[in-house]
Amino acid sequence: MHQNAQRRRITFLFPIYNEEENIALLHSTVDHVIEPLADRYDFDFLYVDDGSRDGSLATLTELAERDARVTVIELARNFGHQLAVTAGLDLADADAVIIMDSDLQDPPRVALELIERWEQGYDVVYAQRRSRQDSAFKKLTAGVFYQVLRKLASVDIPKNTGDFRLIDRKVVDELRKYRERDRFLRGLVAYIGFKQTAVLFDRDKRHAGVTGYPLRKMLRFAADGILGFSVAPLRMITRLGHLISLLSFVGILYVAGVKLFAPETAVPGWAFMTIAMFFLGGIQIVMLGVLGSYVGRTYSQVQNRPLYGVASVRTGTLAAAETGSAAR
Repeated sequence: MHQNAQRRRITFLFPIYNEEENIALLHSTVDHVIEPLADRYDFDFLYVDDGSRDGSLATLTELAERDARVTVIELARNFGHQLAVTAGLDLADADAVIIMDSDLQDPPRVALELIERWEQGYDVVYAQRRSRQDSAFKKLTAGVFYQVLRKLASVDIPKNTGDFRLIDRKVVDELRKYRERDRFLRGLVAYIGFKQTAVLFDRDKRHAGVTGYPLRKMLRFAADGILGFSVAPLRMITRLGHLISLLSFVGILYVAGVKLFAPETAVPGWAFMTIAMFFLGGIQIVMLGVLGSYVGRTYSQVQNRPLYGVASVRTGTLAAAETGSAAR
């Protein structure tokens, strides 16, 4: 993918995991949406197959054989959404990159607004959800997550945003410097700064297939966001310790008072002692768990393993894959 000196180029980046039923419609829809801008920009499409178990890779290969603008990165296994996007950003060399989910919940038409704001001089244009057609549980958990994140995070991460955004070339270059394993890309983009703005949109329903973020992955993703951009949980441990110490001191004063002024009312407090023991034991385990989360992240990072492995890259109309064991 060589840089065009006369016309600016925009890359659409799509992480793919078991999206066989969505790929054809996604590609045709985006292609139709950007058609009015074809006289001003060159466009290409970068699909990152994140170890799909269905026919997604075969569908993408056929697409690359038909459309010279398509590049397909096949990861060696499933590394997760954030690392799939990272692999795409590492390869992209356009003037701007638009990151978009492949389930058509991110309306392709919004890309025109992202490009318009980019033309106005913004380096990052993120799509901010005005409404979303998800389950009540999904809306509730997402709302709680963003409220907690905004209160705890050391940077201002816009609420109701995902990875759907346009990123300028210089921001992509800066983002490549950050190589932590437990990635929370929307937090990293907010952290590195530059000129950023929002575009409001209404999120659609998933076109086909099932979400790649079940509850277990959602909780882990939330932990990455909180632990990666905040030490507030560590401060909360200290405050909780102070609170328990204060309650213990109050309890000592109460027991001393009963012994001195009303000894006849004093009864053995086995039940109280048992409950207190289990309560304090539980608090200690929670504290160790929080500390362990930070230590575990540090351990993973200092191993300095590659973030992902690439099995092959299919570019344009090439039928043969450029295979290898590349890793980043």
